Amino acid sequence: MSKRFRLDRIKPLKPFKDKDAYQKALGKVQKRLLVIQQAYLLQGRRAMIVFEGTDAAGKGGTIRRLTERLDPRFCKVWPTGAPNQTEKRQHYLQRFWARVPDAGSSAVFDRSWYGRVLVERAEKLISRREWKRAYGEINEFERLLTDDGVVLLKFYLHIVPETQKRRFIERLTDPLKRWKITRRDFEVRKYHDAYRDAVEEALTRTSTDHAPWHIIDAEYKWAAHVKIFTIIADTLAKGVDLDPPNIDDDLRRLAKQTLGVEV
Repeated sequence: MSKRFRLDRIKPLKPFKDKDAYQKALGKVQKRLLVIQQAYLLQGRRAMIVFEGTDAAGKGGTIRRLTERLDPRFCKVWPTGAPNQTEKRQHYLQRFWARVPDAGSSAVFDRSWYGRVLVERAEKLISRREWKRAYGEINEFERLLTDDGVVLLKFYLHIVPETQKRRFIERLTDPLKRWKITRRDFEVRKYHDAYRDAVEEALTRTSTDHAPWHIIDAEYKWAAHVKIFTIIADTLAKGVDLDPPNIDDDLRRLAKQTLGVEV
């Protein structure tokens, strides 16, 4: 195993000076992502984007802004909760095999198969033997995906406990945000040390050449959004023809006959 990753050594991001600067940068990268999505659709490519992170680190808001300008027909968001009764009787990866995107599409996971080595480990829902075995299973699962042509991106969003406390208070006091917080959020805080250990080991043991982790300081949400989306756009665009499709002769003829225009 490589040198253990430490959450307290994440490089901080520089905040935007104002909302206008953020909106300008956000709009630019969102437009890039739309162009890339169209290229993936036309070329039959696939992508999977995984978001894990500290509670209240901003995963939901990040996913909302990631997808808000994309065509929802070709980008499926999967919020991942505890397995249902049927899924509990199956291998934990089975439900995620069913969510691998079709050609031309992408899938975004709000939490994922990493629950096996994070929440299930930290809260002792499974045995040590089971979560120890899961690192190799996860690496093989991701290797199978990338060998089959899926572009896999993994992000871990981190905030310090003081920031989490402040955001919890905001959720309690803002009626429009109150739906985001439950008793579960407070119960998890007692497992803080166990979660830290689980996260650091998972990031260390499952960051591979074919599926590396991107660890994001999420103290400043706007900076985190643009950083994440830029990484996604840069990665998805590698080796991809982003030019719009040519208009063939038949389409030119139909446009002239039907619309009276030459293109």
